[in-house]
Amino acid sequence: MSALGRTIMIWISAVGIAILLARGISGLPGFGNYPGPYGDMINHLAPYERQVTNAVSAVNFDYRALDTLGEEFMLFAAVSGLVLLLRGKRGEAISAPPLAERDRPPKPRSAAVHWMSFGFAGALILFGFYMVLHGHLTPGGGFQGGAILGTATLLVYLATDYSVYRKSLPKTADEFIESAGAAIYVLVGLAALLQGGAFLQNVLSLGQRGQFFSGGAIPVINFAVGLEVAGGFALLFAEFLEETREEKPGEKKG
Repeated sequence: MSALGRTIMIWISAVGIAILLARGISGLPGFGNYPGPYGDMINHLAPYERQVTNAVSAVNFDYRALDTLGEEFMLFAAVSGLVLLLRGKRGEAISAPPLAERDRPPKPRSAAVHWMSFGFAGALILFGFYMVLHGHLTPGGGFQGGAILGTATLLVYLATDYSVYRKSLPKTADEFIESAGAAIYVLVGLAALLQGGAFLQNVLSLGQRGQFFSGGAIPVINFAVGLEVAGGFALLFAEFLEETREEKPGEKKG
């Protein structure tokens, strides 16, 4: 297709999307208008039925755990597709230098960037783990905490350089973490079947509301989602950063 044809298709698509978006926004209820009883029922029942204080986690990882499984595997499939598309298109070695634009040579990192990145990395990692592990008690959860943990890996790159980043966070480890998170989610559902329940039914001990060990299978699924999201984000960043490297002839491909 010619450049003019692509431009015409883009504008047609943009206008169509804008019309659909405007139609959808115009039909939204007013701010603060709550049209149905579903949220009230969850707020009233979840603390007693599932012994959790975060009703959102009860919905995501229990009442509608199968929907969340689909959402998790959407991210898993997206990351797998990107790795498949980019892998084999280059082969940059870990020690390869970054690409340099004309008249814009790469600049070394300043001491401020170096030390601030190291300082924030530790804080973000701790906060990310807190979000994942306490998702059934406080606002947060596996998706949010996993995104924080995955993003924190970029601070290692900012604090050091590409070779240190790749050696400290090998892609094989990222792939294992992402795959393990997806597998644990499915295994929780299969374990429920083996105990005579429905797939992803909460068959573990619910514990006491407000305690760390409470909610039955909800914290386990929450942790699995955190692993999958953290590993997926870290793998995405590793793939994208590889695109900025120059391959050195004769070097072993990374």
